[in-house]
Amino acid sequence: MEENVIASKLIVIGGSAGSLQIILYILRYLRTDFAVPVVIVMHRSTDNESTLVDVLSNACKLEVKEAEDKESIIPGKIYVAPADYHLLVEKNHSFSLDGSDKVQFSRPSIDVTFQSASDAYGKLLLGILLSGANNDGADGFADIRRAGGVLIVQDPEKAVAATMPQSAIDRGLADYVLDAQQIVRYINHSA
Repeated sequence: MEENVIASKLIVIGGSAGSLQIILYILRYLRTDFAVPVVIVMHRSTDNESTLVDVLSNACKLEVKEAEDKESIIPGKIYVAPADYHLLVEKNHSFSLDGSDKVQFSRPSIDVTFQSASDAYGKLLLGILLSGANNDGADGFADIRRAGGVLIVQDPEKAVAATMPQSAIDRGLADYVLDAQQIVRYINHSA
């Protein structure tokens, strides 16, 4: 697999039900000199805003922070989409927050972040779709595909909730279907 790894300038990870454990695993095993920014979009309630950043920070040697409106995207940082906002990636490689209607019953929506990131980073984008119980992420994956980015889906057989990764696979949008260890290996080679 490593022979086919394409260098990325941004990694976007989307997950919902059952994705926290694999996200913790991925962050725990990132190289200490990892220099690509990572954006994590998870469906979550508004009552645990800072808790998610704290939990992820404890698993990771890199800085983990909640993305802020108009903030520039810095290499080597892990950004978390804030609860109850859509997180957009702008063409000038900064963030904007949007409080518009939910997409796929979610805000933040994985689709919204994936779609905007594909416009900003094109073929230099790596999209990863993890466990989840709805179809959020598949439409955004289609945009990443059109822009020439790379698409990784968690193996549905290893996912707590297989609907989200299976939806992308069913639409032919997975370049790779990987387990947690393989995802970490790919990411560490893409930086």
